[in-house]
Amino acid sequence: MTRLFEDPDRFSEDQLRGFAAACPEHVTVVPGGVVRTRPQDPGRVAVVVGGGSGHYPAFSGLVGEGLAAGAVVGNIFTSPSARQAESVARAADTGAGVLFSFGNYAGDRMNFGMAQARLRDAGIDTRTVLVTDDVASAPAERRHERRGIAGDFTVFKVAGAAAEEGLDLDGVEAAARHANERTYSFGIAFGGCTMPGADTPLFTVPEGKMAIGLGIHGEPGVRDADMADAPAIARTLVAPLLAERPAGAGPRVAAILNGLGATKYEELFLLWGHVADALAEAGLTVVRPEVGELVTSLDMAACSLTLMWLDDDLERRWCAFADTPGFRRLPLPETPDRPHARPEAIPKAPVTRGDAESCAAAAGTLAALRALRAALHEAAAELGRVDAVAGDGDHGRGMTKGIDAAVRAAEEAHANRAGARSLLSAAADAWADEAGGTSGVLWGVALRALAQELGDTGRADGVRAAAGARAALDAVSSLGGAEPGDKTLVDALAPLVDTFTAGVARGVNPRAAFAEAAVAATEAAAATAALTPRLGRARPLAERSVGTPDAGALSLALCARTVAALLGDGSGDSANGGDDSADSANGTGSTGSTGSG
Repeated sequence: MTRLFEDPDRFSEDQLRGFAAACPEHVTVVPGGVVRTRPQDPGRVAVVVGGGSGHYPAFSGLVGEGLAAGAVVGNIFTSPSARQAESVARAADTGAGVLFSFGNYAGDRMNFGMAQARLRDAGIDTRTVLVTDDVASAPAERRHERRGIAGDFTVFKVAGAAAEEGLDLDGVEAAARHANERTYSFGIAFGGCTMPGADTPLFTVPEGKMAIGLGIHGEPGVRDADMADAPAIARTLVAPLLAERPAGAGPRVAAILNGLGATKYEELFLLWGHVADALAEAGLTVVRPEVGELVTSLDMAACSLTLMWLDDDLERRWCAFADTPGFRRLPLPETPDRPHARPEAIPKAPVTRGDAESCAAAAGTLAALRALRAALHEAAAELGRVDAVAGDGDHGRGMTKGIDAAVRAAEEAHANRAGARSLLSAAADAWADEAGGTSGVLWGVALRALAQELGDTGRADGVRAAAGARAALDAVSSLGGAEPGDKTLVDALAPLVDTFTAGVARGVNPRAAFAEAAVAATEAAAATAALTPRLGRARPLAERSVGTPDAGALSLALCARTVAALLGDGSGDSANGGDDSADSANGTGSTGSTGSG
């Protein structure tokens, strides 16, 4: 929704005034739009672009060296008038003629066409190149009927570079037409945009669907399809463009993955990774890709992919220098072509092979980690909901990401016959590295502290597990600075460790001691609802947090209950039997890992 405006009917004029005030070194307002503050040299063709507002940085944001000489600015999604187009063209003209370029829409064709006729009558040679890149809007045999979407940008860029090279009007027009002939786009939408002053979007997309074949004026897609994940969406975008590869085109392409106003840059970058893979699989080389917002549609949740099939002239002009408010292209350093460098993997800690007893404990620890993975995935949404009351709502996602990484690392270590210490250390490091955030690093240091006590030789008995649990609590408290009462996971961790270690010290079967400790942790986690947070992200919203338990304490208690259920209470075991000791070591090693985090 567009929330910031004064008078919805004057939105275009008001935003243009503010835009010019923000970019005085680039643009100057003239009747009907903007032109370069520093005019082109005499004798250079003036490339004038334009259309309705709502598409920034198209069109006014593309005025500057290497791109447009001027932009005509209409109302939201509305063609500018012939008078506006004529005014901007006259202000931009240096005596070498004017090239109009804009998307293929009826209102634009008529108004720019009328302006072209008036300019020619006044002795100013004027040409027009329509952009017809949207493959969803008409079949290939009716290419002239296709509308312009994000392919506007590639045509404008090539035309502006050709003008900077000093080509005459015939040459600039030919360059722009060639760029349009080699440019194809396809887009999808997840939700419509909302006009200033309106409280409903121009169109909606049914739940669980996406609109295929969007337009940039708030038009819905030509059809709906089931929502898909990023790899499938990448294939949906790429396939129709590959099908339109021009005859004789080489393998080099310019590419734009364009957001239309409400698709976050992180989402676009993620999607681009899959698009780049699909293009590489098709044997294409992408030259200076652009990922971001270049032709928007107010706040439309959507994206589009544009390919321009390059030859030497198009590639040179695509890569040429440009400096505008909405786009800047700097020269690449002269280095030989090479594939994108991949960061080196963080070296893994060496795995120490365990003896038979320690490998048995490692197997039990792996079983516990797998049980935690299932439990945390099931609880992820609820943990996120609780965390969002006074935090950022990411706790469930962080915990699942951490446990997934821990299980993968533990499985790899187990395949290499790691002892309990090495397996749990690998799981700890993976959890911390993959999950990040506060909970990730705390679980990592806790599990690693526990691991050091378990060792890679001998039985990981109850005494070792209790010592490891205590070491884990000390590590968490030392790193995070939290104490019981601060409303953190320590409020559940401390009673878990205290109860468990006290039970082991009394000679209680370690499984039974841990079952009792899990109950204590669960009760303590629930009791955090009455606390006011003194640390962490919830502290600024302390009052809002009261009445809701701490998400970290809840997840820790959940893990304790999960492992306790896996272990049982040991009632069928002999308290001092050798087999029980080994089995308890398996489970208690896992138990300690759970309780420590």
